Amino acid sequence: PFRTTLATATRPGRFRVRYEEIVVKPEDCILYSGAANGAEAGFGAAAERYGIDEVNFTFEGHNDARRRGIRVLTHEELEHGDVSLSYVSKLMHRAYPDTPLFKRVLQTIYFQVNHGQEIYVVGKILADQTVKGGTGWGAEFAKLCNKPLFVFDQDRDGWFQWSGESFDPAKDPVIRHPHFCGTGTRFLSENGALAIDALFDRSFR
Repeated sequence: PFRTTLATATRPGRFRVRYEEIVVKPEDCILYSGAANGAEAGFGAAAERYGIDEVNFTFEGHNDARRRGIRVLTHEELEHGDVSLSYVSKLMHRAYPDTPLFKRVLQTIYFQVNHGQEIYVVGKILADQTVKGGTGWGAEFAKLCNKPLFVFDQDRDGWFQWSGESFDPAKDPVIRHPHFCGTGTRFLSENGALAIDALFDRSFR
């Protein structure tokens, strides 16, 4: 985001508008994630290195890879994030397992994206412009909420930003909102891990 500042009038009826880029500080930030193995653990470790607070939404019985910032959702809260699997499957053009565990994972993703004002995902962008796996629901929910969405595609080794119609290449994105979400695949590759670290380095160095 950019802050606009109205400068002195250049002549009657005309003004010069100055745009100031907003830079966020680590101490003002919160990472919203899910503490799962892979990308979420990578986002959490990067946040901890910079002293950024974490809120990791999880549920009883989940195999968490991180303990810092754990927030165990109650049954009532999980129900608040419930979504029809048939709706998600239709939206994502694929079938998802109708199991209690998978539904809870989708419910926690709802909380991550709902609290984050910028969404960063590591995974794979498919030809239909969705993201592979359960992670794809987080990306799709971000689209529905009109939130800035960035995806690092591990196969294509680059960041992409959702334009409203398609994922377009985004060179070296920088975190611009203090409340952001970091999520993604459990199968984090070396380039995906490096992309997460580089994102934090660019944003908070």
